[in-house]
Amino acid sequence: MKRGILLTALVLGVGVGCSSDAKKGDRPSEESGKGTVVAFDNLKSKTPDGWKAEPAGGMRKYQFRVPKSGGGDEAELVIYSGIGGSARQNIDRWKGQFEPPAGKDEAKVEELKVAGCDVLYLDVSGTYNPPPMASPDQKGRRPNYRMLGVHFEGPQTVYHIKFTGPAATIEEHKKGFDEWLKGFK
Repeated sequence: MKRGILLTALVLGVGVGCSSDAKKGDRPSEESGKGTVVAFDNLKSKTPDGWKAEPAGGMRKYQFRVPKSGGGDEAELVIYSGIGGSARQNIDRWKGQFEPPAGKDEAKVEELKVAGCDVLYLDVSGTYNPPPMASPDQKGRRPNYRMLGVHFEGPQTVYHIKFTGPAATIEEHKKGFDEWLKGFK
């Protein structure tokens, strides 16, 4: 019986959690309703309403603008693929891009499972010092900024998801971001 179910899954191309080796639909697509479907390594999740897909290239696999909160600026969500380094090395590098407020290190790191895949999730805030590869509108020191950074061990490759912007904007969209992340199936 189990063999028949496994054979049916293989014939239909159904991925089994994070161990899937099928690669389908690696570009965002609009589907009926609002939001954009993001797909990588046979995993998909639909973004919250209002996230605007932008052209991406180079190391950026996907890129979105997320609406501002109150009088702040928009936030940027970027998904990178295939960048090296361990989960801890990347989390430490991202933390290093922030100067904590008044010497406090309030960064939080969580280990999660998303669609059976290992995820390391960073929540850090303070004065943001964007890396040299940041988009032109992200250049220069940014006080009162926040980043939700995710090291996502996908079935075929590693993905880095960085949601960066004014702290108020990130706070307003954090619930939607978390639901989107956990929605990958």
